[in-house]
Amino acid sequence: MNDILKRSLTGIAYVAVMLGGIIIHPFIFAPVFGVILFFTQSEFYKISEQAKFSPQKKFGLILGILLFILFFLAAKNIIPQSFILLSIPFLFFVFIAELFRKKSSALKNGAITLLGLIYVALPFSLLNFIVFRQTPGSSNYYPWILVGIFFIIWIYDSMAYVSGSLLGKHKIAAKISPAKSWEGLIGGTIFAVIMGIINAVLFQETSMFNWIVIAIITVIFGTIGDFFESKIKREIGIKDSGNILPGHGGLLDRFDSLLFAIPVIFVWLSLIDKF
Repeated sequence: MNDILKRSLTGIAYVAVMLGGIIIHPFIFAPVFGVILFFTQSEFYKISEQAKFSPQKKFGLILGILLFILFFLAAKNIIPQSFILLSIPFLFFVFIAELFRKKSSALKNGAITLLGLIYVALPFSLLNFIVFRQTPGSSNYYPWILVGIFFIIWIYDSMAYVSGSLLGKHKIAAKISPAKSWEGLIGGTIFAVIMGIINAVLFQETSMFNWIVIAIITVIFGTIGDFFESKIKREIGIKDSGNILPGHGGLLDRFDSLLFAIPVIFVWLSLIDKF
């Protein structure tokens, strides 16, 4: 199978899983994104090991899944949202566990384990509050805001690549990501905002202004997230975070933009009373 066909088939399958996992039902959303969280966080710990760290991989992954479940239950109003505060003492267990490990550099290893939770598990857990619309005493599953966010990310990535390939002459940070140019960023941003406007027509639970803000947040923080992961890979000396997606690399490569954008979008939606 040639590379183009492999990439195409993988891309179609990826989009189908994402949209199906979001749209079908909340009890489909939870396992799909819980599994994605698990393998994305696992990739982060694997590349950390390549950088000569020794994270508490199994313990960190268990805590990541527990964090996602806790946020899901709170967002769905199965448990009081105040129970989210339980996640704070859980984080300290990472450093307590370091006391019983026969590894040197306890501070670095504990910090990397904790970073896997903050960098990967927390943004995925916050997705629960994106897809559940909070109403007094209950919550309704509304997947379309998250669908729209993915549309923006996919359009931005695609059009930034096209614009950069055709017009790109001025590199943003050549030492970190040589392929990314200011021309690509501008082209991608224009189409991301257009997608935000289209989302406002398709998904009318929030205003056009909010969709444009979401598009701009996605561009700014998604780009930062992309550069952050690129810098990590460049320092370690690897091309991809994994090979779970043939022709596309690893899950961390696919979700690096989302991981930085989602916390900021969550804050924005919370500040404007969500919808």
